[in-house]
Amino acid sequence: MKKILIKKGLLVDPSQNLKAEKDLLIEGGVIKEIKEEIKPSPEMEVLDAKNCVVAPAFIDLHAHLRDPGYTYKEDIYTAGKSAVFGGFTTLVSMPNTNPTADNPTVIEYQIQKAKKEGLIRLIPAGAITKDRKGKELTNFQELKKAGVKALSDDGTTPSDENLLKIAFQWSSDLDLLIMDHAEIPSLSKEGVINEGKISSILGVEGRSFIAETIALARDGYLAMETNARVHIQHITSKESIKLLEFFKEKGVKITAEVNPNHLIFTEEAVLKYGSLAKVNPPFRTEEDRLSLIKALEEGLIDCIGTDHAPHSAKEKGIYSSEILEKINTPFHKEIVENLLYSLKSAPPGLLGLPVALSILIKLMHEGFLSLNRIIEVLSTTPAKILGLYPELGSLRIGTKADIVIFDPKKEWLFTPEINPSKSENSPLINTLLIGKVIYTIKEGKIVYKEKKS
Repeated sequence: MKKILIKKGLLVDPSQNLKAEKDLLIEGGVIKEIKEEIKPSPEMEVLDAKNCVVAPAFIDLHAHLRDPGYTYKEDIYTAGKSAVFGGFTTLVSMPNTNPTADNPTVIEYQIQKAKKEGLIRLIPAGAITKDRKGKELTNFQELKKAGVKALSDDGTTPSDENLLKIAFQWSSDLDLLIMDHAEIPSLSKEGVINEGKISSILGVEGRSFIAETIALARDGYLAMETNARVHIQHITSKESIKLLEFFKEKGVKITAEVNPNHLIFTEEAVLKYGSLAKVNPPFRTEEDRLSLIKALEEGLIDCIGTDHAPHSAKEKGIYSSEILEKINTPFHKEIVENLLYSLKSAPPGLLGLPVALSILIKLMHEGFLSLNRIIEVLSTTPAKILGLYPELGSLRIGTKADIVIFDPKKEWLFTPEINPSKSENSPLINTLLIGKVIYTIKEGKIVYKEKKS
């Protein structure tokens, strides 16, 4: 394996309070040396990182890879391409595949396929219940032996609280992380967007924030009772943040993530993007959005989970903003009917891996987030939650050389041509973004290099 010398980059590692322009040498797949000046030699590949940030590569606790069963949307290879394009080298995949990732056979298939493709380190989440039906618990011991570090019925949450309590107890005994899509099904029902102003205007059923807060309260008390570790997925409301603070003050082992898309979009996005802006839990109000940003910066929300959720254009019913603008003035009946049909029939979810960094960098330039905090929420903290730190999530000498190099000022157009995913379900397609990954390195191997335009 060739030595790699990264020159003149701004090294940022919050875990070491490191923020300085230095050189970094990779040898044998690990970080070998960090100095003010390291002289290059013929056996080294030299990467010029001037005006760029050099940081621990990103870790995503929440991604849908669609493999096995739905590979027309995405597969482990294209998900890996999307990941390294966005600076991620480690993914936790959700179990809503076909067949469900509720047994060692599926888990081992996913891990081995990711190793064969060689782009990412895949840590599948196993299902809490068999086939994610909320009726019977899976074999947690077998799943852990197969390589699982976390359990989730993502897309839904078990509604049998006694069964869930047993799951928390078992996960505590086995030191497995419970990850919950915190929405009570009987309260979220068939809602397609946030229950509020826009759902009233369009006359569609909404999803209330109380479905999330009640589930979060349940999970917090179960974790308090069982001493389990629980991670709340894609938190969306200001009321949930208050509950999160309450449980953290009580010493409960509770962490939470936010989907980066929820940091820039509100419920009004459906008026411009239609079903392209449909996601569960939904985009909420501007007050909620600003509360999420504040909680992320202050540490109440621990990290980013991209909730990367590819869907085909046929399923998603993508509308152009030019057509949707006609909804407002005048209110065209046919277009509204098409929109409502699409909102009801389209699956929820958006792309996350290719754009997560750019969303956070945008917020940094707007004065909301610090550079250190961005690295923490994308890398260091997810590594700690998964028990991978300091081997991952840091730039410590002797640790695995999983590194991202990005230019925080570089503007780029997120076009279908540059998009590495099989799917295009993102409101940010054909949008000018800021903050671009230049190199992604996994264990000393360059797995992504920006193409020169």
